[in-house]
Amino acid sequence: MSIDTVNAEAFKPVAERMHFSQAVKADNLLFCSGVIGTGPDGKLPESLEDEFRAAFEGVKDVLAEAGSTLSNVVEMTTYHVDLGATIRTFSAVRDEYLSSPWCAWSAIGISSLAIAGAHVEIRVVAKLT
Repeated sequence: MSIDTVNAEAFKPVAERMHFSQAVKADNLLFCSGVIGTGPDGKLPESLEDEFRAAFEGVKDVLAEAGSTLSNVVEMTTYHVDLGATIRTFSAVRDEYLSSPWCAWSAIGISSLAIAGAHVEIRVVAKLT
């Protein structure tokens, strides 16, 4: 089995400091680390919708770095702070980025994320073309 790491140039210092990669290619699959919805400035947007869009844009960027797209996502795991209060908003934003045929999805409620105040982290597995 062939295994290669995927890290955007701007992420490489984080990968070296924190000892993880944005994604790992294993044969024809791409396993992505979780993405929190911060903006380019590293801060959380004001609205939930914008935070969720930023997270999906971050996932999109990692997939593009590896030569894949959101249409190749086969499995998604999302980690939610206050799942019950945010899942409808998240689902509406998700539908802006993903479509049928739907990937497998697990939504997990948690108490906090690595960035204080964040509401979601998105992790995906995608096929490589």
